[in-house]
Amino acid sequence: MNLITNKVDRDELKPGDHIYTYRAVFAYSHHGVFVGGCKVVHFKPEQSLKASSSSSTASSEVNDTSSSEPPCPTYPDCGFKQLNSGVLLSCLDCFLKNGSLYRFTYGVSSSMFLTRVRGGTCTTASSDPFQTVVHRAMHLLQNGFGNYDVFQNNCEDFALYCKTGLLILDKNGVGRSGQASSILGAPLAALLSSPLTLLIPNPVGVATVTAGMYCMSRYATDIGVRTDVIKVPVEDLALNLGIKTLKKR
Repeated sequence: MNLITNKVDRDELKPGDHIYTYRAVFAYSHHGVFVGGCKVVHFKPEQSLKASSSSSTASSEVNDTSSSEPPCPTYPDCGFKQLNSGVLLSCLDCFLKNGSLYRFTYGVSSSMFLTRVRGGTCTTASSDPFQTVVHRAMHLLQNGFGNYDVFQNNCEDFALYCKTGLLILDKNGVGRSGQASSILGAPLAALLSSPLTLLIPNPVGVATVTAGMYCMSRYATDIGVRTDVIKVPVEDLALNLGIKTLKKR
């Protein structure tokens, strides 16, 4: 793994890869699973279909489209999704939206994990075989992944589950997402390090302690070291997430 970036070229991708790209000038990253054939399965907040006119066709109902996101001119099945689901199939171009391509890294060492200041780029957990990863992604495309939640069930959580099959037992805690953990970890680190400011008058020392606490709090929420995770078969995921099976057409 490159110490600076996880950026990769398209011809380096393999089915089952967990990929991501940055949005809004690197403000956040969007994650998905490359399933081959220039296609990506990913998870987004469900866009309500109620705003559609009564004359909408079945084709428009299964495509994640809006006035700002016109239908893909290259792949007819790009944007396919089941009704009432946030899981969709997109071509790589539409997934990236002109952004750069990055590949999430699995099975990194603890020291390597801690060198990555920004969350949502790697995990100490190991990936399952690519056939299993692709099977999970395609199964969830047909059956859904529950309700989108930025802290507990987001696009990174989706990709991490597809890669590992791990589910968090504590539904009230932070999810698997390293990106969300980074957001929550920053104020936690500042809070934990604040009593030490009286003992460390040097601003550089305070900053060092805060950075250390931030990294350790992010590391503690990584699915590779957490103890509150279980391996859940994708066929049983709906029961564990407490969601109903999607209505089939």
